[in-house]
Amino acid sequence: MPAKKKSPAKKKTQKNAGHDLRFWARVAAALSALACLLLCLAGNFYVHHPADWLAAHDGFLTAPLEAFGDPTAFLTDALGWTGRDAVNTPDDEAPAGMVFFAGAPVREGPPCPTDVVRLDRGEFQIGWSPSLRHPVWVGYHVPKEGRADPGRRPGFLMDRNAPAAPRPADYKDTGYDRGHMAPNRAIATRFGPEAQRKTFQMSNIAPQRPSLNRGPWREMEQRIADLWTQKYGEIWVVAGCYTPMDAPGTHRLGKTDIDVPENFYMVIAAQTEDAVRVLAVDLGQPRASWRDEGRRFKRWTWPSHAIVSVDELERRTGLNFFPDMQKSLQMSLEADVPTRLWPVRFVDLFKLIMLRFV
Repeated sequence: MPAKKKSPAKKKTQKNAGHDLRFWARVAAALSALACLLLCLAGNFYVHHPADWLAAHDGFLTAPLEAFGDPTAFLTDALGWTGRDAVNTPDDEAPAGMVFFAGAPVREGPPCPTDVVRLDRGEFQIGWSPSLRHPVWVGYHVPKEGRADPGRRPGFLMDRNAPAAPRPADYKDTGYDRGHMAPNRAIATRFGPEAQRKTFQMSNIAPQRPSLNRGPWREMEQRIADLWTQKYGEIWVVAGCYTPMDAPGTHRLGKTDIDVPENFYMVIAAQTEDAVRVLAVDLGQPRASWRDEGRRFKRWTWPSHAIVSVDELERRTGLNFFPDMQKSLQMSLEADVPTRLWPVRFVDLFKLIMLRFV
């Protein structure tokens, strides 16, 4: 039997139904795109507030605002479109490079221990605590241009010149990484293999959770070594760790008496021809392992959430980071709270994005 032909009215009805479906699909897609755009804009505005403000306004919208705002701000901050830095201009009489000779950190009070010993490693300085058995601070600088290939990573070495220095094996099966304070890559590429080996001495190591060491800490080190030096020239860093005064008790590494700090920090300074800029971050130790967390964008994985003023970091650590800096410059720079990590050159934007995935 011949197939029945559809009536013109039925064909028209089906055609209209298909047209309506496509129309509403386009409307839904447009509304979804608009909602994403609005969430990105609102989230970008939200995440640029100081940490204290964010904590005070934590609510049911926090998760979506951060989920859209953090990746958006990651890009817009890198391009210099959003956020601001702590920047100031030295007085005319300030000598060139004066921020680079602002002095080693000085203890002002607890929680910084009283037994800090300064160890000179040439390319970097260590504030070593025999009682904690890890550095309290390490100061280093990264010139703009690299002069050597990193080469093969050396093994970790015990430092017999550091009182009560641990052995590399003390960290085995503890769930903690041997976290560099003066970074392997930046020192190796600027100063060569001999300086690189010094970064693998246990006097330069502190216990870091893998999720910190291989996540935001690594990102900050690579921003300094490969991106910010290309835009701002030579960069000076004080990196270290501490346990807050209000922390409940102390935590030891495995069966050893090595102190496990609760927080790790960096204070970063650069001086261009006409300005000095400073950035401080204070990263807490996450309690989940790197394998458990994966590479998901948890709140702690964004270093921008850890930005604090230098004044606040000094209060938390009991250290004075720039004791010899020009006072007028020091007061203004240390009190200011930046709202972003430093921008990068446009040509380095892809490298920055890859830090989140490689």
